[in-house]
Amino acid sequence: MTEPASADLLARMMELHPSEIDLSLDRTYRLLDALGRPQDRLPPVIHIAGTNGKGSTLAMIRAGLEAAGQRVHAYTSPHLVRFHERILLAGADISETALCALLERVLEANAGQPVTFFEATTCAALAAFAETPADALLLEVGMGGRMDTTNVVEAPRLTVITPVALDHQAFLGDTLPEIAGEKAGILKRRVPCVVARQQDEALDVIEARAARLGVPLLAHGQHWHAWEERGRLVFQDETGLLDLPLPALPGPHQIDNAGTALAALRQLGLPEAACEAALTQARWPARMQRLTRGPLREAAPQADLWLDGGHNAHAAEAIAATLRGLPERPTHIVFALLNNRDPRAFLQPLKGLVESVVTVPIAGEPNAADPSDLAEAALALGLPATEAPDIAAAVVKIADAQPGARILLCGSLYQAGDVLRENG
Repeated sequence: MTEPASADLLARMMELHPSEIDLSLDRTYRLLDALGRPQDRLPPVIHIAGTNGKGSTLAMIRAGLEAAGQRVHAYTSPHLVRFHERILLAGADISETALCALLERVLEANAGQPVTFFEATTCAALAAFAETPADALLLEVGMGGRMDTTNVVEAPRLTVITPVALDHQAFLGDTLPEIAGEKAGILKRRVPCVVARQQDEALDVIEARAARLGVPLLAHGQHWHAWEERGRLVFQDETGLLDLPLPALPGPHQIDNAGTALAALRQLGLPEAACEAALTQARWPARMQRLTRGPLREAAPQADLWLDGGHNAHAAEAIAATLRGLPERPTHIVFALLNNRDPRAFLQPLKGLVESVVTVPIAGEPNAADPSDLAEAALALGLPATEAPDIAAAVVKIADAQPGARILLCGSLYQAGDVLRENG
């Protein structure tokens, strides 16, 4: 397949700054000024930060808004298969033609000055959102919040903070309160904020900042509740109770994500029908996604194949809870990870749930962990572990030994993207 023209433009953007991550807003504001300050001309913004659950929560809010007839922009990262997924314009991925024109304009406005890839592409997205009519923009934070490139919207309609956990400590701080402080940096004076279930020390930080800014908080356990009861999702807030179907997205952790999305939709004034659609119509790939077609399915026809892009301990706990709710079946994982992650912290919640681990590299990713290091971490936890040269070989190895096994590919969104490119 021919490489799209946008790939060359994106590659040029990668060369404009030596560091992949350099949290600052100065370069972003400079570039946005050169582009005519598109951040001042956006549709009503719902700004979403958090460590885990951002994507699923965003997908459910989007489904609810669209069911109510609204045109919705969305900005998410990273992408899984192609960059275009990051910029959703009024319900559809940006086209190749529009993306190329946009990237060329940003490169010209930047005039060769230092800017990170995420900063440049976020500025491009904001320009597209400002110039395409829509009723709402769902804006997902890339990392942290306070110094994230997306944090240039002065007056969002609503902010949302999904669960906060330890992640990206090198950039956000070593403790949960420090990281929560960075996430709470998206709070704006007197703009309501929906807060998902949090550990107490994270919630304390969020509440303190909200108090300083006069932010009306809608916090889980105080202002709204969501739980499963008799195969239904029950949501209750200060305006009443909803009895709804369970989320289409699998896993018990989606109950909390659904509650967060419902609290946001209720704050936005959407009716019950839109709330139900938020749960039943949301789609979010590579989050406990069952693989039903493609070469991997053909290589292991009797296996139960699953894919998840979660890459930290909190995500692994959600995976473990989902596995406990599935029918009993021998389970094995195909495991890849970036080298800045803790493999033992990820694997620990899966002890007792999986029979073996097969570690693999991430194709084309220089920052991937060595499969031998991942296998060593698994063995240290008492999990049988072997290595394979790639995902396909790992799946075949497991299926040959146990044809009807459940096989979960996990640990990396980069790996998930590779899988979906061929099996999505």
